Amino acid sequence: MSSIKIASVSVFILLLTACSIWEPFVDRRRNAGVTDIRNLYVGKSTPNNPAICSNPIWTSQQTVQAMADAECEKHHPGTHAVQTDIKYFSCKLLLPTRTFFKCEK
Repeated sequence: MSSIKIASVSVFILLLTACSIWEPFVDRRRNAGVTDIRNLYVGKSTPNNPAICSNPIWTSQQTVQAMADAECEKHHPGTHAVQTDIKYFSCKLLLPTRTFFKCEK
Protein backbone atom coordinates (compact mmCIF):
# COMPACT_ATOMS: atom_id res chain seq x y z
CA MET A 1 0.00 0.00 0.00
CA SER A 2 1.40 3.39 -0.91
CA SER A 3 2.22 5.92 1.76
CA ILE A 4 -0.34 8.35 0.30
CA LYS A 5 -3.14 5.81 0.76
CA ILE A 6 -2.02 5.04 4.30
CA ALA A 7 -1.88 8.74 5.14
CA SER A 8 -5.33 9.32 3.60
CA VAL A 9 -6.88 6.47 5.57
CA SER A 10 -5.20 7.68 8.76
CA VAL A 11 -6.52 11.23 8.28
CA PHE A 12 -10.01 9.89 7.54
CA ILE A 13 -10.01 7.77 10.70
CA LEU A 14 -8.71 10.70 12.76
CA LEU A 15 -11.43 13.00 11.44
CA LEU A 16 -14.10 10.36 11.98
CA THR A 17 -13.13 9.81 15.60
CA ALA A 18 -12.68 13.51 16.31
CA CYS A 19 -16.12 14.44 14.95
CA SER A 20 -18.11 11.57 16.35
CA ILE A 21 -20.07 11.29 19.56
CA TRP A 22 -19.01 8.33 21.67
CA GLU A 23 -21.27 8.74 24.67
CA PRO A 24 -24.86 7.43 24.65
CA PHE A 25 -27.53 10.11 24.73
CA VAL A 26 -31.25 10.61 25.16
CA ASP A 27 -32.70 11.20 21.69
CA ARG A 28 -34.75 14.25 22.57
CA ARG A 29 -34.62 17.52 20.73
CA ARG A 30 -37.07 20.37 21.06
CA ASN A 31 -38.65 22.67 18.52
CA ALA A 32 -37.49 26.14 19.50
CA GLY A 33 -40.29 28.53 20.32
CA VAL A 34 -43.07 25.94 20.07
CA THR A 35 -45.68 26.06 22.81
CA ASP A 36 -47.98 23.32 21.49
CA ILE A 37 -47.02 20.17 23.45
CA ARG A 38 -47.90 17.92 20.47
CA ASN A 39 -45.15 19.51 18.38
CA LEU A 40 -42.68 20.28 21.15
CA TYR A 41 -40.34 17.30 20.72
CA VAL A 42 -38.53 16.48 17.48
CA GLY A 43 -36.50 13.45 18.58
CA LYS A 44 -37.87 9.99 19.28
CA SER A 45 -37.79 10.45 23.05
CA THR A 46 -40.63 11.96 25.08
CA PRO A 47 -40.95 12.38 28.86
CA ASN A 48 -43.16 9.24 29.06
CA ASN A 49 -41.12 7.17 26.58
CA PRO A 50 -37.36 7.76 26.69
CA ALA A 51 -35.29 6.65 23.70
CA ILE A 52 -31.55 6.17 24.20
CA CYS A 53 -29.02 6.11 21.34
CA SER A 54 -25.97 3.97 22.06
CA ASN A 55 -23.46 1.50 20.68
CA PRO A 56 -23.68 -1.94 22.30
CA ILE A 57 -19.99 -2.56 21.58
CA TRP A 58 -18.83 -0.03 24.18
CA THR A 59 -21.99 0.80 26.14
CA SER A 60 -23.50 -1.83 28.39
CA GLN A 61 -27.23 -2.48 28.57
CA GLN A 62 -27.05 -1.59 32.27
CA THR A 63 -25.80 1.90 31.38
CA VAL A 64 -28.60 2.39 28.85
CA GLN A 65 -31.15 1.16 31.41
CA ALA A 66 -29.77 3.52 34.07
CA MET A 67 -30.04 6.48 31.67
CA ALA A 68 -33.66 5.60 30.87
CA ASP A 69 -34.47 5.12 34.58
CA ALA A 70 -32.99 8.56 35.30
CA GLU A 71 -35.12 10.14 32.57
CA CYS A 72 -38.27 8.53 33.95
CA GLU A 73 -37.44 9.57 37.50
CA LYS A 74 -36.73 13.13 36.38
CA HIS A 75 -40.10 13.58 34.68
CA HIS A 76 -42.24 11.16 36.75
CA PRO A 77 -40.87 10.56 40.26
CA GLY A 78 -41.38 7.03 41.51
CA THR A 79 -41.27 5.42 38.05
CA HIS A 80 -38.74 3.24 36.29
CA ALA A 81 -38.05 2.45 32.63
CA VAL A 82 -39.25 -0.75 30.96
CA GLN A 83 -37.75 -1.57 27.58
CA THR A 84 -40.39 -1.74 24.84
CA ASP A 85 -38.41 -1.88 21.58
CA ILE A 86 -34.96 -1.69 20.04
CA LYS A 87 -34.06 -0.53 16.55
CA TYR A 88 -30.69 -1.00 14.92
CA PHE A 89 -29.03 1.48 12.54
CA SER A 90 -31.55 4.19 13.38
CA CYS A 91 -29.48 6.74 15.34
CA LYS A 92 -26.01 8.00 14.49
CA LEU A 93 -23.22 6.23 12.62
CA LEU A 94 -21.19 5.28 15.70
CA LEU A 95 -24.23 5.05 17.99
CA PRO A 96 -26.53 3.00 15.77
CA THR A 97 -28.85 1.44 18.33
CA ARG A 98 -31.97 3.23 19.57
CA THR A 99 -33.56 1.58 22.60
CA PHE A 100 -37.11 2.58 23.50
CA PHE A 101 -38.53 2.53 27.01
CA LYS A 102 -41.81 3.27 28.76
CA CYS A 103 -42.01 4.84 32.21
CA GLU A 104 -44.02 2.70 34.63
CA LYS A 105 -44.72 2.69 38.37
